[in-house]
Amino acid sequence: MPELPEMQGVAERLDAVLAGYRLVAADVLQFSALKTVQPAPDDVVGSEVTGVGRRGKFLVLDLGGPRILVHLSQGGRVTVEDPPKTTRPRTGVVRFRFEDAPSVLIVEYGTERKAGWWVLADGDDGPLAKLGPEPDSEEFRRFVATSDDTRRLHTTLRDQRTVAGIGRGYTDDILNRARLSPFASLGNLDGDERARLLDAVHDVLAEGLDAERERTGGLPTKLGDRWVVHHRHGEPCPVCGTQLQRVSYESYELTYCPDCQTDGNILKDRRMSRLLK
Repeated sequence: MPELPEMQGVAERLDAVLAGYRLVAADVLQFSALKTVQPAPDDVVGSEVTGVGRRGKFLVLDLGGPRILVHLSQGGRVTVEDPPKTTRPRTGVVRFRFEDAPSVLIVEYGTERKAGWWVLADGDDGPLAKLGPEPDSEEFRRFVATSDDTRRLHTTLRDQRTVAGIGRGYTDDILNRARLSPFASLGNLDGDERARLLDAVHDVLAEGLDAERERTGGLPTKLGDRWVVHHRHGEPCPVCGTQLQRVSYESYELTYCPDCQTDGNILKDRRMSRLLK
């Protein structure tokens, strides 16, 4: 799933291509992906793109009041079409066409939690209203410094209502960098551990964005090639060389280093525990 660095990177690339150009069509290729009824897509046709940005994991096309949001979920991707196209690919979700500019095609390669998009009237925040602060905000820094949250850190960092933009991949890398167990809770961390967590959030996301800015165009089919720990169980920890372990859940898994993060303890893997019964 694309996370903050990927979405920020693609927003910057689209802004460079589309800002100042008029939207001439929003071709609906998959009707279930459009999550709003009013305004209709045709209502914003003719609007000038004043900028393309990001909020959490949402891509935001600012149309001078109204906005179009795109959430790629797990398998959604972005293709910049230069020259513009009018085909109807089987995986297509929506194509945005612009006057004298490349078209932008949103495609879907996943089968669950599919990509969606919203057309918002001026002043309507839609799904953005439920998002927590950005990871680089003072609000998030205060939360980490003072919160007695009892949830597991891995859950806390992935909760978009707590902090917007971080998902499973960067959470694994952040906790490994901070040398913190994914099963620890924020409320039980001391001051040094909280400082390490904040530093890791900042550094890991910044490094991810630096790498993402090396891309051109949209977002490729395969992502996650720049994660250090996530999905690398069985490989050596990049810090200490200990074999990375995982905990598997129904629809995802987390990866950690026993030596760096859990005092040598192997966390209980519920899926494997069931298989061994």
